[in-house]
Amino acid sequence: MALPRTACRMFCLSVVLITLRTAAGQPVLFPEPKSPRIANYDIDVRLDTEARLLHGRQVLRWRNTASHAVEELQFHLYLNGFRNDQSTFMLESGGRHRGEKLDEKGWGNIQIDSLTNAAGEELLPMTSFIQPDDGNINDKTVLRLLLPRPLPPGETITLHFAFTAKLPEPPMARTGIRKEFVMAGQWFPKIGVYEEGAWNCHQFHANSEFYADFGVYNVDITVPRGHIVGATGICYATVDNSDSTTTHRFHAEDVHDFAWTASSDFIVLNGKSQDVEIRTLIQKDHASMGARYLKAAEIAVAWFQDQYGDYPYPNLTVVDPRRGASGAGGMEYPTLITAWGAYGLPEGVRALEMVIMHEFGHNYWYHLVASNEFEEAWLDEGINTFSEMQILADTYGEAGSMIDLWGLRISDTPIQRMSYIAQPGLDPVLQPAWKYYSGNNYASMSYNKPGLMLLTLQNLVGHETMNRILRTWFERWQFKHPRSTDFIAIANEISGQNLDWFFDQALRSTAVLDYSVSEIGSREVKKASGFDFFPADSAAAGPSADTLAAGGSAPDTAAMGEKADPDSGQKAAQEKKLYTSTVKVRRLGEFVFPVELQMIFADGDTVNEKWDGVERWHKFSVTRPARLLSAAIDPEDKILLDVQLTNNSRTLESSSRGINKLTARILFWSQFIMDMPGVLNLFTAFSPNL
Repeated sequence: MALPRTACRMFCLSVVLITLRTAAGQPVLFPEPKSPRIANYDIDVRLDTEARLLHGRQVLRWRNTASHAVEELQFHLYLNGFRNDQSTFMLESGGRHRGEKLDEKGWGNIQIDSLTNAAGEELLPMTSFIQPDDGNINDKTVLRLLLPRPLPPGETITLHFAFTAKLPEPPMARTGIRKEFVMAGQWFPKIGVYEEGAWNCHQFHANSEFYADFGVYNVDITVPRGHIVGATGICYATVDNSDSTTTHRFHAEDVHDFAWTASSDFIVLNGKSQDVEIRTLIQKDHASMGARYLKAAEIAVAWFQDQYGDYPYPNLTVVDPRRGASGAGGMEYPTLITAWGAYGLPEGVRALEMVIMHEFGHNYWYHLVASNEFEEAWLDEGINTFSEMQILADTYGEAGSMIDLWGLRISDTPIQRMSYIAQPGLDPVLQPAWKYYSGNNYASMSYNKPGLMLLTLQNLVGHETMNRILRTWFERWQFKHPRSTDFIAIANEISGQNLDWFFDQALRSTAVLDYSVSEIGSREVKKASGFDFFPADSAAAGPSADTLAAGGSAPDTAAMGEKADPDSGQKAAQEKKLYTSTVKVRRLGEFVFPVELQMIFADGDTVNEKWDGVERWHKFSVTRPARLLSAAIDPEDKILLDVQLTNNSRTLESSSRGINKLTARILFWSQFIMDMPGVLNLFTAFSPNL
């Protein structure tokens, strides 16, 4: 069948463009665009290490996808968050981030030197700084440009920038310089996202990350000769210049950010996982740890592809920050992640592996499924925390997935719980990142609680169903900008249930989940005494002990034409004692969740009951030929959101087993806290920003 004329023209144009690009030396990663490619950048940047400066020229081509004309553009100038102590970032952070402190000696900034359109008109006089979030007039991280003429729908505007950026020292909040090491993140004028008739272009906050549209990036990076460079995308050419510098040319398609690193002290280790080439840039003094970096990355790539779907890019770069540059560690960018500079970390302590696996996971949830981290951070951080717990458990086993050393075994899940239960009810999950009670609460509500929420959901709907939910989420929403409502819709669709009740409580409220076993008892059923209500020859003499034990009632012997033995019930009771056992359970928090109750009896039998959890309390009663020993709510620990596990069970045993168990727990955690402060400090420092 003949192709329509328009399709033929588009096909011919695509062939011409691909041919031209290939002839120019740029690789063609995707024959067909995978994203809308709204914001496209050509950047030429030169590094001056002595002055900590980046001299850049940039061409931006931005397409108006709205149904109406746009009269202004808005840009992020993130580096201005470090320009003085009055920026919103510095006021919120107090000048500290991940243990690093920034003062005036190391301040950074970005200055636009010129801004013109395709006609050569100078537009810089038409710009002004705005503060859409907090009104802080000293914050210069959002720039508004009033266009000389409205940009019609479907049209593309081309803008030419010249800019100078000063990198902070030491690296702060993912970007900066330390001696020969450079980590350039959020370093260029970056356009916001125009959606729903308005600009989504928030200020740079201490507890927020980023949001941007997809596009194609061509970036030439010129650094001192001898520096090894890693960056988003593919390096397709290197050119040695006459001034002892080298230009590294990178090309990236369908990405929404671009970051790069350079150092003369990198050692390059290469590997491959499935169809993805992996390049690790290791500091020389970390050479002995290089194999662990590479192995962790290889495991991450294979696991995420097998678990959730194809990672569409051909490569991944893993960066090891230098000593004294920890502010650059533990961060994600498209096809490039930064690890954590570990020195002599025992193999049984898997903080290094955790960080690499976590950061690669962001290439799925932050990059490919490009949710808005300013406003709904959990869609990236929370889903990625869930994935982190899963990959560590699958790779190393649930017990000891994080630490397995000298008999001490700790999994990732209790570490997440420790952070969450410290302050579980101060904020809802769904709110802007800068409006949480504190940085710790931002971490708890964006990372820990959502991760535990999804683990609880998995235990509710089943592992296979949960995996299909996330695979569908990834497949359906990659290269788009989904919202929480989109995730909930997929969860309802795939599970076949209306889970709104769960997400409304977990995401939109401050309700805390806490169920307890408040009372238990077990008493022997005594032989009846006193006035006999029934004649001796009546069939209503009562059920036998065996029938009671089975939970049934007495047969209607009169209806069967038989006469019941009036002494049979008493004889059976004498032969086998009966006990009536009661258990009272309570809902102590506002979060309503269905729970299971398990009762264990002296004869080894177990009885399981279910409770919808709606009432404030409920009483269970059962009569059996054995005493009740113990009762437990959620005996299999499926409800990870329960903030108080120590009240989930009670026992009637008179031995000291219970107190011994509690003492062992106290000693265990005391040993963990005293022996592993470095690991805890790592989690505390990185968790708000991994």
